[in-house]
Amino acid sequence: MNFEETEIKGCYLISPTVFEDDRGEFFRYFCENEFKKEIRNLNFVQFNQSINFKKGTFRGLHYQVPPFCEAKLVRCVRGSIQDYILDIREGSETFLKHLKIELSEENKKILFICEGVAHGFQTLEDNTQLLYHHTEVYNKDADRGIRYNDPRVNIELALPISQVSEKDLNYPELKEFQGIKYEM
Repeated sequence: MNFEETEIKGCYLISPTVFEDDRGEFFRYFCENEFKKEIRNLNFVQFNQSINFKKGTFRGLHYQVPPFCEAKLVRCVRGSIQDYILDIREGSETFLKHLKIELSEENKKILFICEGVAHGFQTLEDNTQLLYHHTEVYNKDADRGIRYNDPRVNIELALPISQVSEKDLNYPELKEFQGIKYEM
């Protein structure tokens, strides 16, 4: 596995080593020893799958506040997405900086998103599926979000939105947002 730290400190784009033969392909997308060496020791406690029927579907930008901040490992297992991460850590050198990264069934890349970084994605194909591994269980009271079209964030989407939840559309604007206090 190759771990490449992104411009947002603590977030990594991971390229697995793929083995191919006439039967197909094989690769690991998580190895505790390699993650300990390259990132840190992680304890994933919740695994989720997202199934998205339509191209252009947008989900996000989601995060949980302390003490329920979570790191995520995200992999697209079918179709493709434009993934968006946004640093919301108070005092971070990259506070309110966002990155977009394409994840797809074809490129097999995996995104590790550290605590204090909001996450969202837009599907680039119909019937796109993602797997998420979380270091914290979902906590309804700690659940927060940032609108993709917030003027302080200025995210340019890959496609017009075909579907988005009311919840994601109705997150408040950041205006006076100072970030969340989280130290790794």
